[in-house]
Amino acid sequence: MLGGFQFRQFVVLLACISLLQANAQPAELVAVRHLEGLSNGFLALRTMEGKLLADGEITQVAKGDRVTSRVFFRFKDGSMYDDTAIFSQRGSFRLLTDHLVEKGPSFKHPMETLLDASTGQITVRYTDDDGEEKTINQRLDLPADVANGLLLTLVKHIQPNVSETTISFVATTPSPRLVKLVIVPKGGEPFTHGTIKLKAMHYAVRVKIGGITGLLGHLAGRQPPDMQIWVLDGDAPAFVKLEGQFYDGGPIWRVELATPAAFPND
Repeated sequence: MLGGFQFRQFVVLLACISLLQANAQPAELVAVRHLEGLSNGFLALRTMEGKLLADGEITQVAKGDRVTSRVFFRFKDGSMYDDTAIFSQRGSFRLLTDHLVEKGPSFKHPMETLLDASTGQITVRYTDDDGEEKTINQRLDLPADVANGLLLTLVKHIQPNVSETTISFVATTPSPRLVKLVIVPKGGEPFTHGTIKLKAMHYAVRVKIGGITGLLGHLAGRQPPDMQIWVLDGDAPAFVKLEGQFYDGGPIWRVELATPAAFPND
């Protein structure tokens, strides 16, 4: 039987859960403002202190209304991050498949995740704390707005005057679970490219874990830190910078646009 103090705690807990459910925001599809097409860019992955960890590339190829987007990093220690997403852009963005590989000493748990949005089938291959390779096969009822591999694309299409946008995301820790990402505009921030003055829109991306697990995690101080993303403002939005975790419990890293090294004859 619960004592008086324990009972009051239990009542408060139930009230908090009811409040969270009452305030829950429905997920939504992000509308296509500009058709995504062929693009290629170079990236640098650094610590927050500026140390270079990895060189990367972001590419995109469109065939009809189907787009293949890839973000790739090769780390100095031999680690690799490789995320390839295929999505459609018929009025709004819909993920078709996502394939993410994180391997090497820079990642606490090397992992490969394959997600099929049409069937909800998710396969996770990972290495546990004992060095054993394991596989999880699970099927989830995925909503239409699941956004694995699409975040850098979606923030370019969110209207800056919208107070917040909620999308779905499959987090693997390593077991897959569906969470919400709440994207909130923080306003414009000036930056320069040489002598050119530009403006970036700053967005904060918060992970929202539903149910009792999310509430207890928040109360215990385990809420993941917000990810910060900056995109070039104007008629042709483009990625500028990102600061956030690449895996659960990992350090915060910074992703920036990079300039290729000079050619040998320069």
